[in-house]
Amino acid sequence: MGKPTGFLEFTRELPEKRKKEERVKDYNEIEKTFSTELAEKQAARCMNCGVPFCHNGCPLGNIIPEFNDAVYAQDWALAYEILASTNNFPEFTGRICPAPCESSCVLGINKPPVTIEAIERYIIETAFEKGYVQPNLPKFRTGKKVAVIGSGPAGLAAAAQLNKAGHLVTVFERADAVGGLLRYGIPDFKLDKKVIDRRVEVMEAEGITFKTNANVGVNVRTKALLEEFDAVVLSGGSTVARDLPIPGRNLKGIYPAMEFLSQQNKRVANRPVTVDHRGVNYENGELLATGKNVIVIGGGDTGSDCVGTSNRHGANSVTQIELMPMPPKERAESTPWPHWPMMLRTSTSHEEGCNRHWAIQTKEFVGDENGNLKAIKLVDLEWKVENGRSIFVEVAGSEREIPCELALLAMGFLHPQQEGMLNELGVDYDERGNVKAQNYQTNNAKVFAAGDMRRGQSLVVWAISEGREAARAVDEYLMGHSELEAKAVSMLNAQKFDFA
Repeated sequence: MGKPTGFLEFTRELPEKRKKEERVKDYNEIEKTFSTELAEKQAARCMNCGVPFCHNGCPLGNIIPEFNDAVYAQDWALAYEILASTNNFPEFTGRICPAPCESSCVLGINKPPVTIEAIERYIIETAFEKGYVQPNLPKFRTGKKVAVIGSGPAGLAAAAQLNKAGHLVTVFERADAVGGLLRYGIPDFKLDKKVIDRRVEVMEAEGITFKTNANVGVNVRTKALLEEFDAVVLSGGSTVARDLPIPGRNLKGIYPAMEFLSQQNKRVANRPVTVDHRGVNYENGELLATGKNVIVIGGGDTGSDCVGTSNRHGANSVTQIELMPMPPKERAESTPWPHWPMMLRTSTSHEEGCNRHWAIQTKEFVGDENGNLKAIKLVDLEWKVENGRSIFVEVAGSEREIPCELALLAMGFLHPQQEGMLNELGVDYDERGNVKAQNYQTNNAKVFAAGDMRRGQSLVVWAISEGREAARAVDEYLMGHSELEAKAVSMLNAQKFDFA
């Protein structure tokens, strides 16, 4: 323990953010990495408590008190070694994770918790700066070949672990660049894509092969993969978005949030904006919020990202609506420590300007004579509990129309795309339409599944955890045993955190 009285002497501090007036003019990252002085001070707040619940809050089981102690002691190499032992990509989680570990911090019972996420980012950025992050080639090769389908965080984690075990790994990505949702979903102002490129370069140097524009089931034969590889890992994500089939849905101006966000990421990267992950032109052309009244339907992280992107486009107004009632501003009794608290959260995008409304249902999209969206008809809801279930009823007389030329549907995802590769593989699906996999293995013994494709829409940190665990299952299947790290048993790791 670095400083026994640190949690009494220092208060919680967050990373510095760029000024709102400055950052809405570009797509550079908003939050800055801690200074060394601030990182040490925040690490000193860690109490090294007898039972560190932060381990349980983190799906990866990160060894948090130990790397905090190393940061306080200025032992950067040890801090990196500890962090990298459980997390393949702390540069991702240190930027875009909602930090369930912090919600489980023991200090958080009666004081602001330790800023674990920011310390994690500091450690990995220091490690890259000091040259600690180097290609780590396996000591031997097994000769076994594994195909990983999808290069999001689950696929990247699975690939890294399988390569570490000595297998020959090839990652197939249907988009034109590696990263999955990290690349074409999360805005650049939250995750600079150079961070992805930097990591991919290390993984390539370690012997992993990446094939982009490789759409399995389309321009890569599914059967050929089963013939060529000893095992296949499905990590393509949950990509079928939840729709809103109400009157007026066919009007021009209503689009899935992910199409809007991915276009902007391509715009920043100077890649073809109107071409999707299959190389097919978007039917809707180029999507821009400039000068429009934008309504984002869905109150989660994806909706928040649409808000920030719309502000940078120069939207006339941005409104975000949510079907559920407004969450409490403090931790609710229904989600006591150390559980993830259901409470109101304000993102950096909201800080930049957004009208937020809760308990609202979208009744109808209203169009003009040319078939273009011009307004949305809304109604307020009253939520009640009947027979232990939450139900809502419309508030009489609250129906109204508000101007809208661009509506973005950010209501989450249903399940992975089943037509094509998955149906050709003949894998079973669970009751939600996700790939059914017991201990990450599907009904086809050679095929494994991980990440959102298996568990449903979730967090990047859960995807990394899934990829690591799937890799261990594959290694055991191929070799009869595995020396890859096993995740510590956790009473909270079964809890699922979903963000639309």
